[in-house]
Amino acid sequence: MNDSNKLLSNSEALEKVRVWQRSGKTVVFTNGCFDILHAGHVQYLSEAKKLGDILLIGLNSDASVHRIKGVNRPICSETNRATVLSAIQVVDAITLFDENTPEALIGLLLPDILIKGSDWAVEQIAGSRLVLDNGGKVLTLPLLDGCSTSNIIEKILQCYTNSSLYGGTD
Repeated sequence: MNDSNKLLSNSEALEKVRVWQRSGKTVVFTNGCFDILHAGHVQYLSEAKKLGDILLIGLNSDASVHRIKGVNRPICSETNRATVLSAIQVVDAITLFDENTPEALIGLLLPDILIKGSDWAVEQIAGSRLVLDNGGKVLTLPLLDGCSTSNIIEKILQCYTNSSLYGGTD
């Protein structure tokens, strides 16, 4: 699959998931905002891909990120975020969702494995019951210490409030 066709509509994603599953491939699904991509995201996605054959990302739309993260987010548009994620080799497909959680999308797609970071308890993961009831697995992966989009944004803001950090004299 080349990078240009990794972003799929929900109906295209459903069609691809069914084809993949019928051919015996294990579909791994994860979701997130992926607002400013960092090493933690790359490590997490690489580990998620190792758990199956296909890695499908449910990407929060701009409206969804705005509702969840606040008025100043997202930093990067959904198109920008999808483009960056598409460049990551382990990512096979991406589909957007506009709700606060991907539960409806997960219920539609019914992936074989649902993955979230270890900061989530399995029973708190949106869509976990749907995947488990369908015979799938729900797993968590460890997160890379010190890597979070919120921390990166905070560090950037500190650079602008402490001029010595960027060499200014004001």
